Amino acid sequence: MDAVSDNRHVPLCIDLDGTLVATDTLWEGLVSVLIRRPWLIFAAVAWALSGKAVLKREVAARYQSTGGDWPYRAEVIERIKLAREAGQPVWLVTGAAESTAQAIAGHLGLFDRVLHSSDSENLTSRRKRERLIGLCGDGGFDYAGNSRDDIAVFDAARRAIIVAPDTAARRWGKQHDAEMLPLARISPLAILKSIRVHQWLKNVLIAVPLVLNHEYAVAGLVLAVCAAFFSFSFLASAVYIINDIADLANDRQHPRKRLRPLASGAVSIPVISWAAIALVMASVGLASLLPPQFWGVLALYAMITTAYTFVLKRKLLVDVFTLAGLYTVRIIAGAAATGVELSFWLLAFSIFFFLSLALVKRFVELDELADDNATQLKGRSYVGGDKDMIAQAGVASAFSAAMVLALYVDSKEVASMYPQPALLWPLCPLILYMLLRIWILARRSQMHEDPVVFIMRDWRSQITTVAGACLVILATWKM
Repeated sequence: MDAVSDNRHVPLCIDLDGTLVATDTLWEGLVSVLIRRPWLIFAAVAWALSGKAVLKREVAARYQSTGGDWPYRAEVIERIKLAREAGQPVWLVTGAAESTAQAIAGHLGLFDRVLHSSDSENLTSRRKRERLIGLCGDGGFDYAGNSRDDIAVFDAARRAIIVAPDTAARRWGKQHDAEMLPLARISPLAILKSIRVHQWLKNVLIAVPLVLNHEYAVAGLVLAVCAAFFSFSFLASAVYIINDIADLANDRQHPRKRLRPLASGAVSIPVISWAAIALVMASVGLASLLPPQFWGVLALYAMITTAYTFVLKRKLLVDVFTLAGLYTVRIIAGAAATGVELSFWLLAFSIFFFLSLALVKRFVELDELADDNATQLKGRSYVGGDKDMIAQAGVASAFSAAMVLALYVDSKEVASMYPQPALLWPLCPLILYMLLRIWILARRSQMHEDPVVFIMRDWRSQITTVAGACLVILATWKM
């Protein structure tokens, strides 16, 4: 029998988790379910004690994923298509629950047969091996897998194809000269992208109360600000991870967010979950070095961000007010960490300034919709037709921020703190220039990122910020 006719009788069996998709469907489903319904933790323990097959079934029933929700490996799909063109049957052979396996098979339309776990059998490792030997005979199938659990199946396969292997599978592949598809592994850079270290720049706002009260030369207060900065940053990163897990399905449908490490499968759920736990512990450890008031603000931030993740971000306008408030909470945290008295003017300016930026963020998302009027933004309560109203509110907030700043510059507080208060007046047009320029770029569809991050990367915004800082420093000088 020649190779071509032989292939027509030897199926290519494809593993699912870590092979066909760059994630683990059980872990992803379990963590996503528990994030949205944490009270199910006790039920999850009972399911696990009843057997892994039961756990998979119950999680799949509650996660309710569709075939299009997963990060497929393009290289594996291409290999499947080549096998089908050569006349080789292709089977999906997975330990996943029936609903998950059938949804994926139906979505791709590439499989001649689907084998999956049942209530009585967790179809992995040796059980998968025995099932395939029973159906095809020893050496009567080709198998593509990725992990230690697949080694037993590799041993019984005619040909092993090892995809993005773990350490054990890689070692087996080298010993048996197996075909390898060494796709990208989890890297430290992918983990750093997942925790969004670049977003830590927002927490520089914690230093604002100290700087504006001219106490930046006090070493103890500077150290307190540094501890508060990292405490907030670690907690914020943990919240980003939780938010990304909760939003996986929506992110995978987004043109840019689908490239995030978690959505793309570059980072696994277990790894990033442990990272989130470590970040929370580090945040709490640093907070223990600071005054009790800071603990209260940190807890408030955690509660608001959690509410935002699960409820508030889906509420019309409430989401942008919440985002603006979270920036202001950072300023309050800086005051709590250092004992510096907060200014009403600073809080009022912060609310309007960051409300304008939050509205920019929503405007950009609406601007990317295919239908300008009827299409609803995924995971939000906005439709394309809201874009003009959002822009009007954002520009109005920008002018309101400049107005509050002007009133502050003319206040008795400034006259008592700054020997040259007149030098602060140019701050008003500088603020307006920065915000209005961002809005013009957004209206031109030239803004494609978080506006706060844009300000920190854009050289014109950087020059404007430095110019404002110089004015504040000059205003403090005594002639």
